[in-house]
Amino acid sequence: MAQWMTGTVVENKRWHDDLFSLRVEIPTPFSFTAGQFVRLGLPGTEKRIQRAYSLVNSPNEPLLDFLITTVPDGELSPRLDLLGVGDTLEVSAPPSGFFILSELPEGKTLWLISTGTGIGPYLSMLHTDEPWQRFEHVVLVHGVRYARDLCYQEQIQQWQQQYPNRFHYQPVVTRETVPNGLQQRIPVLIANGLLEKAVGVTLDTQAQVMICGNPAMIVDSKAALLEKGLDKNLRRKPGNVTVEQYWK
Repeated sequence: MAQWMTGTVVENKRWHDDLFSLRVEIPTPFSFTAGQFVRLGLPGTEKRIQRAYSLVNSPNEPLLDFLITTVPDGELSPRLDLLGVGDTLEVSAPPSGFFILSELPEGKTLWLISTGTGIGPYLSMLHTDEPWQRFEHVVLVHGVRYARDLCYQEQIQQWQQQYPNRFHYQPVVTRETVPNGLQQRIPVLIANGLLEKAVGVTLDTQAQVMICGNPAMIVDSKAALLEKGLDKNLRRKPGNVTVEQYWK
């Protein structure tokens, strides 16, 4: 059963009006594996209002970082949106989830495919040594509607400088044109080969692919990858494609 701790907001970073990152300090050391999530909660009229959010920060960092989209008619996100420095919220423990690198079979390339806030767990993973030790190439794909949604660019640029021949970042922006960006839906870009061409890395059976974000994108991307011979990764039947679905 989950335990709850009181966290204190140390920063509410605005990416734009509907997208923000909460950095939260908690009173005790917090251990988790990159890719896992916790629940954030605030008191409601009758019970705690809570939702699951992935941890974006490195497991070695003392502050917890959460990437959040404000859902206008949501119960929790508009209230989290209003939190400022010194405000408190509840954080569940222990962390949960198996969308982690240790669940992946071996491979030569690691593809981290996301839409929206689904990039969050990948940022946590990239802060660790594991992807760089296990894979020759790491590809981060982030699909969004507008360029303003392409968050954490400073950190991504640091990885590009640190691993110039191994780290490949590909923004996919569907509703406007951006430099070096692709504009079609991610499943289409997988199917027509333009995603592979853009990053210069092959999507073959030597790849391990993680997918996180919009459910429709996940379903269609899985189908496109299956056409290339990449099947779902299960513990009982190891494969190439591992998914995390934020909502259904």
